[in-house]
Amino acid sequence: MAIPAAQELSGVRGESARHEEVEMTEVLTGYRRVHSSDLDEARERVGEVFCPHGLAPAGRSSTAQAVRFNSTELGAVGLSYLAYGTTVRIRPQPLGSFVLVQIPLSGRALVRTGGDEIVSDPTVASVPDPEADLDMTWAEDNEQLIVRVDRQALEAQLQRLLGRPPAKPLRLATRLDTTTPQARSWLSTLEMLRADLDGPAGLRHPALQAQAEHLVLSQLLAAVPHSASAELEGIGRETTQVVPRVIRRAEQLIADHAREPLTVDDVAEAVGLSVRSLQEGFRRHLDTTPTAWLRDARLIGARRELADCDPTRTTVSRVAADWGFHHLGRFAVAYRERFGESPSETLRR
Repeated sequence: MAIPAAQELSGVRGESARHEEVEMTEVLTGYRRVHSSDLDEARERVGEVFCPHGLAPAGRSSTAQAVRFNSTELGAVGLSYLAYGTTVRIRPQPLGSFVLVQIPLSGRALVRTGGDEIVSDPTVASVPDPEADLDMTWAEDNEQLIVRVDRQALEAQLQRLLGRPPAKPLRLATRLDTTTPQARSWLSTLEMLRADLDGPAGLRHPALQAQAEHLVLSQLLAAVPHSASAELEGIGRETTQVVPRVIRRAEQLIADHAREPLTVDDVAEAVGLSVRSLQEGFRRHLDTTPTAWLRDARLIGARRELADCDPTRTTVSRVAADWGFHHLGRFAVAYRERFGESPSETLRR
């Protein structure tokens, strides 16, 4: 089986030469895991990052070179550079808990996954089915940038984008056309991250890592066709179809729970809308935003409590804090703008 695969990949050098924009340049050099001609050592080091797999030479390589493997992680996203330097056959166990997007920087690879067969080159990335058997043959000049994504994190990001669970479990297409605008945008983000990681300091600030992780996941869901693509595309249409009854439910929820540490995300989830749809619904039907509506409900609640309280037993600052206003000065300004008097005047009456 390895020989036909090697034959299918014959002529790789001539084909790869047509992709003149791709330079055979090692990346992520500050995160080296292995640089060795020992395939057993390479299999062990690569398996530590991904999963156990079989690795064996396939066909005849004219110029065998050392295996180069560099790898690092940003939360739920991992970036790796891998080049075997000789034609090899790779047979991993099913990936299971993670998704791989394998992007050739040069050369070609034959990837068989879940009944699909992909000849992958710099214009076609492979996205193996994490539940299926995987059988790959990489040509000797095949260098790849590999993106490893935690499946649970990707599914959670999809739910955040939709504002609800998808209609069916997430399944990704097994190939990605890297020439589409969505894919190019995603690849540009990866290149930005790669350049930062290859820089003198590297991308190590926790806040930046979290932002980078969410951006990579969101753009991946836009770039790779999948089982919820139509749902994601429908979000824009959904925002123009928000019915007043749903908005009334959101209004009532805010009124009933304004004193609690309620967020707009909480409201959207409770009424079954994405945050974007909730915001658009409030704009269209109430000419305001959920955040402004929640703040106003809290101001009204604070005013009611101030009017009912004994001024000798309570303070403006305590009432303000009870209603989620922890900056007394800003509370006083917003209160006066809303009611035409200061909170202390309401309390003293």
